[in-house]
Amino acid sequence: MPLARSLSITSLSGLEEWDEEFDLEDAVLFEIAWEVANKVGGIYTVIQTKARLTAEEWGENYFLVGPYVESNVRTQVELIEPTNPALKRAIDKMNSSGCKVYFGRWLIEGSPYVVLIDVAFTAWNLDKWKKELWDNFSIGVPWFDREANDAVLFGFLTAWLLGEYAAQCEEPPHILAHFHEWLAGLGLALCRQRQLPVATIFTTHATLLGRYLCAGSVDFYNNLADFNVDKEAGDRQIYHRYCLERTAARCAHVFTTVSQITAVEAEHLLKRKPDIITPNGLNVKKFSAMHEFQNLHAQSKNRIQEFIRGHFYGHLDFNLDKCLFLFIAGRYEFSNKGADIFLEALARLNYLLRVNHSDVTVVAFFIMPARTNNFNVETLKGQAVRKQLWDTAQTVKERFGKKLYESLLVGQLPDVSKMLDKDDFTMMKRAIFATQRQCQPPICTHNMLEDSNDPILTCIRRIGLFNSSADRVKVIFHPEFLSSTSPLLPMDYEEFVRGCHLGVFPSYYEPWGYTPAECTVMGIPSISTNLSGFGCFMEEHIADPSAYGIYILDRRYRGVDESCNQLTSYLFQFCQQSRRARIIQRNRTERLSDLLDWRYLGRYYISARHMALAKAFPDTYFYQPHDSETAQGFRYPRPASVPPSPSLSRHSSPRQSEAEEDDDRYDEDAEAEKDRLNIRQKPISDTFRAGPIELD
Repeated sequence: MPLARSLSITSLSGLEEWDEEFDLEDAVLFEIAWEVANKVGGIYTVIQTKARLTAEEWGENYFLVGPYVESNVRTQVELIEPTNPALKRAIDKMNSSGCKVYFGRWLIEGSPYVVLIDVAFTAWNLDKWKKELWDNFSIGVPWFDREANDAVLFGFLTAWLLGEYAAQCEEPPHILAHFHEWLAGLGLALCRQRQLPVATIFTTHATLLGRYLCAGSVDFYNNLADFNVDKEAGDRQIYHRYCLERTAARCAHVFTTVSQITAVEAEHLLKRKPDIITPNGLNVKKFSAMHEFQNLHAQSKNRIQEFIRGHFYGHLDFNLDKCLFLFIAGRYEFSNKGADIFLEALARLNYLLRVNHSDVTVVAFFIMPARTNNFNVETLKGQAVRKQLWDTAQTVKERFGKKLYESLLVGQLPDVSKMLDKDDFTMMKRAIFATQRQCQPPICTHNMLEDSNDPILTCIRRIGLFNSSADRVKVIFHPEFLSSTSPLLPMDYEEFVRGCHLGVFPSYYEPWGYTPAECTVMGIPSISTNLSGFGCFMEEHIADPSAYGIYILDRRYRGVDESCNQLTSYLFQFCQQSRRARIIQRNRTERLSDLLDWRYLGRYYISARHMALAKAFPDTYFYQPHDSETAQGFRYPRPASVPPSPSLSRHSSPRQSEAEEDDDRYDEDAEAEKDRLNIRQKPISDTFRAGPIELD
């Protein structure tokens, strides 16, 4: 029977229903990626969060294909017998031919089926398959590149699986295979070379060459059309990887990428214009806290403040109630992720706050995993001192309370001078003396293995942000992923993000950007750039992004110094906001979460699949793109109430009046309803079909 389309893919409130229908009764979808049940990077998040939506659409005909990693399988996968008869015969045939192929359910939301292939078990075929790769595609893979060797093994095994499945089907099958990134791309090329009955999609989440070029301090976007791609790839010793990626992009029936900015990059570097843009989404329900997200922010902020009290013991000369927490997180790519420009902006912000005698203190966290050997002793000592102070205060409080209770029992008002005895004062003095510190609070929470050459620490030494008492900007470098089991900062990443005031992601190379997206669905304002997929997406969908707490930094048409000044201006204006203005802004930011939900963004993956089926099986499927000439855009309007952005939320007088603080002109529910009613549909072909972008 035909598969029923799930209601979960209907559009946002105010948008038209998604009415594109395909009969998927005889179609089978294989989604192939190296990060299926194997967390390496952001693609794992894409596949994991999208699985529920895809499983609802395809039902029993949806299979994820990835590598078998025993440590991951033990904790994430329930191994079972294949449910599809043809797939069971195909797996049995491969296992009898010297392979190890496993079938199970991935224990994530949606519980999709997974086919896991042990690439190491078939490594004896590597030389033979490398020869076949050279004979058919003229691509040579060096022996020392282990990752590329894994890509060769994985590619041939996935093509073998798809071919065997097609052979085991009793009727001519309609197979759709969606390949993610270059590590899985060889399987796609082999499917086309062997003329298998498979409709293919290739999605690049970031081009290999683009990432390498940006890491080398190249003026990337202004010189895209001028790069000698073969020479650049060869100079970086990734020519064989580049060829695998380019071959997959050129061979696919449908080529997609995650953002408009990456579409331009792919067109120049991979020499093919993407057919459709498929933005990355999130399961917003996972982060949904209904109307409690403001309370969750306060709770998480209190936990961060406890860490700050310990970290800055002996130098806690600033008001934590007027302290703003900023953070940057992600892979440790100093320039690509914008850590360089963020540090420079923090130095300039420190100067502005000092000369303006601001009572606001900024604490900037850098959450970027690096090579360490242990926690910093001074950092651990700070948390121990804080706990000791807390225990001392609790002991004195209990003694005081007992004496107060006994005095009231006999009907007498207590003599305050006798409530604390010498032992109490001695205990408190010892606790105070224990907080004395001869050195500055540490910048790095861990012992770095390459302290002298670390980019962040080197930059901090240059700009002079050493957490001194005179500095209004403090820096904490946490070179490890956050964990609730950490003895230092026992918080999960989600909880930490909720407790911060602003996420700062001034990336130079960011094909999409999950970190600002996660901030948005949790109601935390963020700074992104017009060189990130997320930033471009928000600019397209929101009339005034800054009014909703999404600040877009211009790194495409401005120089580094100009961009740094713009970032400094954003940060300084944010520091001048009142607490009430920040609450209003968080409410607006959280309302954008529907834009990033898979139930909305998943439709573009659906369209890509339908397009591929129509190209591969034109006698069975037909796909008619929408007429782009009749397209109408939809954009969140600028909020009617003030303050809409930091620049307009500053008070003209030095001190805000009490009347102004109690002004009730802002109606959150009414404004949210206006946003919902003002959204209107933009046809898919116009919104996310890749088009030319002029490069200056």
